[in-house]
Amino acid sequence: MKQPRPVSWPAGLSPRVLVAAYASGAFPMPDPDDESHLMWFSPDPRGVLPLDERFHVPRRLRRKLRGGRFTCTIDRAFNAVMRSCADRPEGTWITQDFLAAYGKLAELGIAHSVEAWVSPEPGDQPDGGIYGLALGGAFFAESMFHRVTDAGKAALVYLVERLRGRGFGLCDVQWLTPHLKTFGAFEVDRAEYLSMLSTALGAHVRFDGP
Repeated sequence: MKQPRPVSWPAGLSPRVLVAAYASGAFPMPDPDDESHLMWFSPDPRGVLPLDERFHVPRRLRRKLRGGRFTCTIDRAFNAVMRSCADRPEGTWITQDFLAAYGKLAELGIAHSVEAWVSPEPGDQPDGGIYGLALGGAFFAESMFHRVTDAGKAALVYLVERLRGRGFGLCDVQWLTPHLKTFGAFEVDRAEYLSMLSTALGAHVRFDGP
């Protein structure tokens, strides 16, 4: 996949800057050659995960989920999920600055996590999970991980079910990957994405709460 060119955006990872960026279709990543240098991206095309019948759960995974292999929770261990997403042998873009910035968004009720635990009882650390931001009816999925086979996928399925049930209109996954494609993820051009985003931002829905 060709790396898209960065776009211009104000410096810093304050909540105000981050919310404005995501609402405009941009997101940050550190420069791989200099972590202190922040880069902003707005890919064209953009990866999107469907929230309708196009979302596909592979048959083997569906059987495992029906069997009650995993218990999923919301916002129970945001920091643990994010740190687990950052803990990769090949390295990560989730720096200490990102951990602090998105942790603040979680405290403000903007960033959220889904945790997957091997049933029947959750342990001290989630076995898989995913985190992202919710603005209006748009959810921006940032990263996922698993320690147990299929735990991350279970969290993804739970996330989509929650977004559907809460009336969300967009699940942004930034770039299309072979893994996400197996779930029905697809690409849209920037103009279509920004139109979808604008509509979703106007929805009066909540990711958390009753």
